[in-house]
Amino acid sequence: MGTTSGTTTGTTGTTTGSGTMGTTTGTGTTGTGTTTGTTGTTTGTTGTTGTGTTGTTGGAGATGMAGATMDLTNMTDAMFMMTAASSNLFEIQAGKLAAQNASHAEVKKFAQMMVDHHTRASKEQMTLASQMKITLPTTLMPVHQTMLDRLKGKTGKGFDEDYMDAMEAAHKMDIAMFQLKSDNAETPSVKALATKTLPMLKSHQDMATKLEDTVD
Repeated sequence: MGTTSGTTTGTTGTTTGSGTMGTTTGTGTTGTGTTTGTTGTTTGTTGTTGTGTTGTTGGAGATGMAGATMDLTNMTDAMFMMTAASSNLFEIQAGKLAAQNASHAEVKKFAQMMVDHHTRASKEQMTLASQMKITLPTTLMPVHQTMLDRLKGKTGKGFDEDYMDAMEAAHKMDIAMFQLKSDNAETPSVKALATKTLPMLKSHQDMATKLEDTVD
């Protein structure tokens, strides 16, 4: 009498949310007299549903501005103030760069408006930050520095296109951030600043979109 055990290992099933039971019955090889099969049973691992990260992504363009993102998850009022300050610095520095390197007259005009408007916005933020005992950055955050670096060394039509791409991306990020604080700021003065600034940013975004179509 021969006894042969056949063993088959069940396949692990992995799903998000609930495990899948995978059961495979192995069939033994026939010997003389008796065959015994070994059942392999594997229980799928239970997936975990995580909390998604909310962020904004700028529009794509020749400069690959789609890579510029900003995490809005759990952004405090202080972090909002610091990020907005960095954004203002970026707009001012990029605008000054455009004054030197842009070739399209409307791009130069738009850039000067960015310098003027964001210089004024920066002063308003500094006043509020002082009241809140928040120290604002004097250098660009990485997301804004990356966008500025992509503009350096470019001139003429190539600069015009990349600058307007950057303006679209930057204002999309700003609008998302200011909308968040306009709705959910912890501090009334921050909520008031965000609500006041939001229409200006949306106006800039509309102008940037139209002008970008012109220079492309």
